[in-house]
Parts: sequence; C-alpha cells; structure tokens
Amino acid sequence: MNTTPASTPRDPQPGNWPIAQQAHSTSQSASTDQRALVLAGAGAAGNAWELGLIAGLSDAGVDLTEADLVVGTSAGSTVAAQITGRTRPTELYAAILAEVPPAPSRGGGAHRRGGSNVSGANYLEWSDTIIATSENAYDMRRRMGAAALEREAANPSDPTRWRGIVASRLPHHDWPRQRILITAVDADTGEPVVFDRDSGVDLVDAVAASTSAMTPYRIGEHRYLNGGYRRSENADLAAGYGRVLVLSPFSGRTRMPLEWGMDLSSQVAELRAGGSRVETVFPDGRAGDVFGANALDPSTRLPAARGGYDQGLGLAEHLVELWT
Repeated sequence: MNTTPASTPRDPQPGNWPIAQQAHSTSQSASTDQRALVLAGAGAAGNAWELGLIAGLSDAGVDLTEADLVVGTSAGSTVAAQITGRTRPTELYAAILAEVPPAPSRGGGAHRRGGSNVSGANYLEWSDTIIATSENAYDMRRRMGAAALEREAANPSDPTRWRGIVASRLPHHDWPRQRILITAVDADTGEPVVFDRDSGVDLVDAVAASTSAMTPYRIGEHRYLNGGYRRSENADLAAGYGRVLVLSPFSGRTRMPLEWGMDLSSQVAELRAGGSRVETVFPDGRAGDVFGANALDPSTRLPAARGGYDQGLGLAEHLVELWT
C-alpha cells in the first residue's frame, strides 16, 4: 500500500476547464460519508490488475463496487463499466484466468485499432515528442488532438470496429444507476470532457472514446481521445466525496512536467485540502514488470490479474476501516 504524500497544487486550470456539450458538470456537493473509487488507465495490464485487485478485496470482505462514485479513465473506464453491472468481481477475475494467454508481443505489445498497429513503444515515442514540444497541459491536449486527427486522415479507421471490440469487453451496455464518470478529451478543441449517464452518449461510446489513444473516436460530430490526457488519474473528479480510493497501475508516475499539475500527487493534495480522506493503491511486485511500455500487451493480463488478486487479499485489512 502506498499513500501519496501531500503536495502543493500546481495547476490552476482544472476549476476553469470548460466542459464540452456532451459532458456533465461534476461540481456538486456530496456527503462526507460517500465513497469514490478512481480507476486510472494502463492498457491491458492495468485493466487486469484493477479487476484482480477488486476481486481479491471483494473475496476478503471489502466490496469496492459499492462506491457512490466511480471515475474511469482509459483502461479504468472499461473497469468502471465492468464492475458496476450484475457481474461480480470474482466472475470478472475468473474470466481473465480462463483467457488463452497469447505469446508476448515484440515492441512493447500492441492492439489493433481501425487497421493500425498501436504498440506501447511507438505510442510512447509519439506522445513523448508532443509532450516535449508543448507549453502547458492545454497545449499538449490540443497538439495531441491535432496529431491524432492528422494520423486518422492519413489512415482512416472504421469506428464501428473499435466500438464492437469495446462492447465485447463489457458485460452490460447501459449506464448503471450508480454514478460513473468517464473521461475523454475533445480531439478537435483539446478541451477535457466528462461523460455520465446524463450526457446523451452511450456507455459503450464513452468507454471507446476514453480508451482511444493515437486514433480519435467519433461520436456524432465530435471526435475524442484518451481520458488520460485530461489529467492522469482524474482523481480531482472525486472532489466533495469524504472517502476516496485511487487505483493507479502506473503508481502515480507522470511523463508531464510537474508544474502542469497533471500528476496524482497534486490531485491528492487538492482532495485532501477539500476535506477528503484519500488512499492510493499501486501495484506491488506480485504482478511482475508489466506496467511500462508493454502494458498494452495482452500477454500481461494473466500475471497482472493474479498479482492484483493476491495484493487485494493482503490489503483488505488495511482498507476495511476506510471503506466500510
């Protein structure tokens, strides 16, 4: 278990972020007794680790699916949709164990999106170049969107294909009664977006948008990119909730300059300054070295899930007082 140390917030932008038409404002008062679960992204490995961890905690008596708010980003948006239906965490974990493990991929793993091959290695090279040439977080999002749109124009993709892949991963396709926030970025404007059940966007489309990296995902007249470009874990969306638990597969690391305030430490400091009690959970060594450039590789799912499950069993005693 790791608890992110408090630090001085460095990003004055979040409170002034405009919300796109499809997004639902998250500024609302919430009871200090309410619990928020924040699920960050990290590809195939992150999805499996979070599901394993949640299953291990559930089997040990700590049910994270009872959260009053679930915030999902990228792979975490898939987890958010998976755990808020009728399928129990143990079933989701068992499904990963039953998968036929593929051979490890070269080049950091890959998944196919609209006919293009996206690997962890070329994604990092692509995004690192944009980050290095950006002046601030908004400039980075704008540049990410422009680069993704240019890439899409050179290699058009079929959005129905990605939607079908995302739909196949979700046990249900309707927004649950439970409050879920799914993050994305408008590729045309660089503006952050938050989808929920009142946004007029299907759950599958919201998850498809949040999980799109180098290729934008179209919903109506708008095109969207990965929710991690909004603000890493997006834990700030849990403001107003008394108890906040953040699952961060990349252990709170950031490739952005710290002065941008995109990092988890800044978000946790803001939450604590607002009166929230915050705990963060990072992967321990049981999952193996799968949270790097190879996080997109499907072959990482089995060790990540098993490591997460064992870690969840061990963390239950620590988290029971926070969560119950």
